[in-house]
Amino acid sequence: MKIVRTLIALLCFTAALCCAAQDAAYPANYARAPRFKALLFYSDTAEPAHVDFASQAIDFFSRLTYGDGWILETTTDLDSYSYESLTNYSVIIAINAAPMTAQGRANFEKYMENGGGWLGFHAAAYNDRNTKWPWLNKFLGCGSFYCNNWPPQCVLVDIEKTDTPVTHNIPASFVAPESEWYQWNPSPRDNADVEILASISPKNYPLGIKDVISFGDFPIVWRNKNYRMVYVNYGHGDREFTDATQNLLTLNAFRYVVSMDPKGDPFKK
Repeated sequence: MKIVRTLIALLCFTAALCCAAQDAAYPANYARAPRFKALLFYSDTAEPAHVDFASQAIDFFSRLTYGDGWILETTTDLDSYSYESLTNYSVIIAINAAPMTAQGRANFEKYMENGGGWLGFHAAAYNDRNTKWPWLNKFLGCGSFYCNNWPPQCVLVDIEKTDTPVTHNIPASFVAPESEWYQWNPSPRDNADVEILASISPKNYPLGIKDVISFGDFPIVWRNKNYRMVYVNYGHGDREFTDATQNLLTLNAFRYVVSMDPKGDPFKK
């Protein structure tokens, strides 16, 4: 009996070791509570095509919350958030607008200068001589709006860096859904602190039917290395989430910004 008990004990010990080894190598990390909070900011009084994009963006990001892995809140009034309240969010998803009041801009600046996260689309970065917010150009790492094509159209996109978390699983080139595309002057490529991730291929020139862009550097996805941010140029109309590759690029950019949270990578918790 003593031998039997010893054998059983050895078998149990071996099984426990196997289970421990199996658990250590388990490929999944299930969330036991929401990992982080995000604030999606949009305008519902903007250009109709930008409002259409906002509606579909809310649906896109809301579907990523299935299972309560993270908390998504939405607002049309970012200016009402204090700096302290903004720090509750790992990332601000800026869909089609930016803060407008002096206090709202000051709170946003402080949030970003202290490690806040930002994923911005299309019109969220629009600025011209009337904007009167020079910090925004510093943050974006480029000049003001320069020109755009019209009407919205599909373009061939070139991925410029394939070894980043945003682009590592994206084809070297792909055709993006139709959008209005903004060109900036000076280009973000002129800024040593900016990493260009994707651009509109020169093969698209001339770009446009009514308003035609014939030449020029045309980055459309980049990050300013001084901040926890990614900007993507698309975001016009109701067809932006119809392409799996662009959706994957959007998801990658979102996940990257969140993963760089100074409080720690929520996806490893």
